[in-house]
Amino acid sequence: MFIKIYFDNKPLFLCDAVDETIQPYIHHDDAIFIDELDNHTVKTMIHEMEQEAVHAGVFYHSSLEELKRAFFKKFTFIQAAGGLVLNEKNEMLMIFRRGKWDLPKGKLDKGESLEECAVREVEEETGLQKVELLSPLIITYHIYHEGARFMLKESHWYSMKVKGDQKLVPQTTEDIHEIKWVTGKAAEKFFPDCFPSVTDVVRGFIK
Repeated sequence: MFIKIYFDNKPLFLCDAVDETIQPYIHHDDAIFIDELDNHTVKTMIHEMEQEAVHAGVFYHSSLEELKRAFFKKFTFIQAAGGLVLNEKNEMLMIFRRGKWDLPKGKLDKGESLEECAVREVEEETGLQKVELLSPLIITYHIYHEGARFMLKESHWYSMKVKGDQKLVPQTTEDIHEIKWVTGKAAEKFFPDCFPSVTDVVRGFIK
């Protein structure tokens, strides 16, 4: 098993086994591999993933839970939730935010469940009404800076559906300026202008 965490566009795999997904990265000249777990090696991996010359990382330990705990405690942890929304034509909704094609999502409010957060964020960011949550899709992780702090965001994604020909209203206060319904095939054309975690969500759904 593994957890994939993005540093910008670069994947870091926390894993308890090296499977066919991870194996190709082990032999890359621009990838870092660490298989000892202590405070020093965790700091080393974070430092290496920040280097321009490094494009991927693999951190192996026999206990994925132990590795996850040791790694995650180095960051300010944030949970978010969002949705891949389908209409009655089986088209999926994509939004254009801050120069990237994205899916609607947002941070979890206090006292809110992840499912409630996902539906609320979709409705707020798109203007859709009576969004129906179907099932969990995937959990993605990415790391970013907020001032001097390292943030690790865990995003829970759900499949959703809506009925009728509803008006789409971009939430411009969240820098959303365009919304489109696209087929699964057409969505692939947006991948070069998507965050890699969003690409993972869409690819996983299409498969």
